Parts: sequence; C-alpha cells; structure tokens
Amino acid sequence: MENSSKTAAADTSVRPFRVDIPQADLDDLRDRLVRTRWNTGVQGVDDWSRGVPAGYLKELAAYWADGFDWRKAEERLNAFPQYVTEVDGQDIHFAHVRSDNADATPLLLIHDWPGSFVQFIDVIEPLSRDFHVVVTSTPGVGFSGPLTSAGWNTGRIAKAFTVVMSRLGYDRYGVQGNGGGAWIAGEMGRVAPERVKGVHVNGLVTFPSDDPADFAGLTDGERTRLERLQQFRDDKMGFNAIQSTRPETVAYGLNDSPAGQLAWIVEKFKEWTDTAKELPEDAVDRDTLLTNVSLYWFTGTAGSSAHLYYEMAHDPSAWAPKEPGTVPTAVAVALPSDVAIRRFAERDHHVVRWTEFDRGGNFLALEQPALLTEDVREFFASLG
Repeated sequence: MENSSKTAAADTSVRPFRVDIPQADLDDLRDRLVRTRWNTGVQGVDDWSRGVPAGYLKELAAYWADGFDWRKAEERLNAFPQYVTEVDGQDIHFAHVRSDNADATPLLLIHDWPGSFVQFIDVIEPLSRDFHVVVTSTPGVGFSGPLTSAGWNTGRIAKAFTVVMSRLGYDRYGVQGNGGGAWIAGEMGRVAPERVKGVHVNGLVTFPSDDPADFAGLTDGERTRLERLQQFRDDKMGFNAIQSTRPETVAYGLNDSPAGQLAWIVEKFKEWTDTAKELPEDAVDRDTLLTNVSLYWFTGTAGSSAHLYYEMAHDPSAWAPKEPGTVPTAVAVALPSDVAIRRFAERDHHVVRWTEFDRGGNFLALEQPALLTEDVREFFASLG
C-alpha cells in the first residue's frame, strides 16, 4: 500500500474548517455594489480592447448584488470536508475528499490566480472515485490568507504543500496544477521527487531561450502559440506588471471596491478561457465565477494574492537555470488559448504524456471538467 489510511482530523495540527460568512458581510457587499461610482468609459468604445466594458460589468455587478445566492454557493462548498493547518506561520486551507478505495493514490490539486479552490469544484467528486483528493488554497488566497509574512515564493509554497500532504499521512502522491499552480506542481516534483509520483499540468507557460535553434522546425500550431505568448507579453501583462512591482498600491482599491475586484478577476476569465466563447460566463458558469470572486472579496485577499507575483518577480531562484525535473510529467494543452510548446516543456520537465484538446482554456477544470478528469485518470493509471 503506497499511502496511509490516516485522516485529516487525526493530526491535531489540522483543524476542521467550515465556510460561514457573516450576514453583515453579505449586506455590506450588496450595499457597496449598489453604491458603486461607475467609470464612464470612452464614448464609442464598448468592446474588451481597453479592459472590461462598463455595460457588461454593470450588468454582472447587478446580478452579483441581487441575483447571485451566496448561501447556496456556500452550501455547495461545505459539501466537501475542509481543514486548515499552519505551516511556517501561515494558515493553509484545503478540502480533503477521500476515495471509497482505501488504496487509491492521493492527488493534490493546485489552483492558479485569480482562481481559488473553487475552480476544482466540478472535478472533486469524479476524481475522488479514483483518488484521495486534496485541494489546497494557495497561501495568501481565500481561506489561506491574508499572508502573515513576506517571502512566500513558489519554492516555499511547494515545500509547505509537501508538509500538508505529510500531515495527512500521504507519503507518495500525485500533483495537478494549472497556470501558476503548474509552476508550484513542477517545483514540488523538484523538492520532493521521492514523494511525488507524477505531475499533471495544464495552462503551462513555456518560454524559449535566446538560442535561435529553439525556433527551428516549429509546427504551424507551435508558431501560433508562440505568437500568442508574444501578444500576451505585449498587450495583456498589465496585471502582472503592477502586481509584480506595486502590489500594495493596487490592493487598496481592490479591497475597498467589489466592482473593482470583480473587474480585476473577470477580465482574466475573459482572456484566459476558450477564445471561441464570447463572454466569461459562456466558458465558465456565472454563479461559479461569482463564487470565486466572492471568496476573494470576503477574505480580503486581493492584496496578498497580488504579493505572490511580487515574490516570484523578486526571487532570483525562480528564474535561475535549473536541471530538468525527473518526475514523470503530463501536459494537457487547450489549443484555443494555451501557449505551451513541447520542446520547451521537455527542456524543463520529464514529459511523458502530451495531450492536446480542441476546446477549453486555462481554467480547464471549470471549462471542460470531463476532459481534464479523464486525462488525469489515464496519466496516473499509466504510472502504475
């Protein structure tokens, strides 16, 4: 047997957790939304070329205020057993759903920004048929925040997550992550290769080096993804620039204005989901999207989540050359929106599986949960 039957509650350092937002916070949210001082925008511009259109955001904010049912969302979240444990002075929140199969492989799921553990809500149950599922909230995000100290870079988070898995009694396990979560997942394979059975990622960002040979023989599809990466760096990096340099400054507005927080997050769900979808809620269920935004709002973690970008930008080890990872790695690519190129991924990871989907985007667990679930299941089954 490759894992223990020890449960989360068996470790006294792991505390049960239940989502229970005070009614006063819900009332305050609605009051702020209805009193929003709206930006007038630019006359004649009503598309997404300059950011979130005012007309769209007003309609979504009105639904958040008077149509969205947080208590229903809260009930859905509380259907999953949740816990909090302190690691290195920082609370880390996670859901833990054990499979009926006692010998199932433990599987840790790691979200991206501006996601949260909410983004795995549709895959927890199907994955739990084959895995003991652990869904973490990244330090500084949601119920793992706000941050209690500086220095929470990718390596520190990866090490903290290995501690969480140890406290659950799991000595060997798989890891899945998307976007920024994919970076953490890969780093876990580096810091604990004897414990991580395999790494599955989607929304992986790969970068070419300065070697001209990197660009020789690229397929048409790879050139398209490389051009998409360049467009992202030229036109869609505003959020990264400010969060990597002045996270505290932007945090004041996001933490004070729910409409501002909504715009900050929904823009990414527009740009990082399937490009065939016109609006974010065409790719991701609107209530689930607002559950995710609400979680950031109620926990006041806009600022601490922004600081994670600062930490990565100012961490020399994050950008220093590394030996390729040795843990078997699977990469799932959503062709409409992803930027991953296989030769660059293989330079940094031990890639043994590469799957391309003709639909979906960065938030694949919400956009195409069945596709992601099956790919994860097949990958870990292939590892034995």
